[in-house]
Amino acid sequence: MTRSFDSSALPDARNLHVALIVSQYHRDVTDRLRQGAMAGLQQAGTDDEDVEVVEVPGTFEIPLAARCAAESGRFNAVVCLGCVIKGETAHFEFIASAVAHGITAASAETGIPMTFGVLTTNSLDEAMARTNDGPSNKGWEAAAAAIGLVDALTTLTNGRELPARLEPPEGG
Repeated sequence: MTRSFDSSALPDARNLHVALIVSQYHRDVTDRLRQGAMAGLQQAGTDDEDVEVVEVPGTFEIPLAARCAAESGRFNAVVCLGCVIKGETAHFEFIASAVAHGITAASAETGIPMTFGVLTTNSLDEAMARTNDGPSNKGWEAAAAAIGLVDALTTLTNGRELPARLEPPEGG
């Protein structure tokens, strides 16, 4: 059986505990990403009190905060929200790559689903275009992906708790 994913048709997320790690840098963008994520979680049935928003200074700081949230044992998923806008130097590439790899590593090492709601755009206008209300908001999409991943992992593990650390297969 093949399962498809539609970010506008969310699985039931009642009793799901979610951490939103939100960068303060480019707050005009990240506030809208946070609002989008909250709207998606609410539509899926997550109570506001089951969502904890943790602000970090910038996007580079997201992976460590996400890892700490995962290691706390309080959350089923971590949604990472930030914005990196390309400038005239290579700084953009370094930050975007470090954050993507950091979130991926933190999720694999803790076994807690983490999603990448970090915009990497050429301009503020491009970033703002990705924060419209509804399912096209990239914060909403990141929250929907977190809900979908928790649902998929629950199916794959037959409801058993996920391992604290995901190990590569033998010989892999």
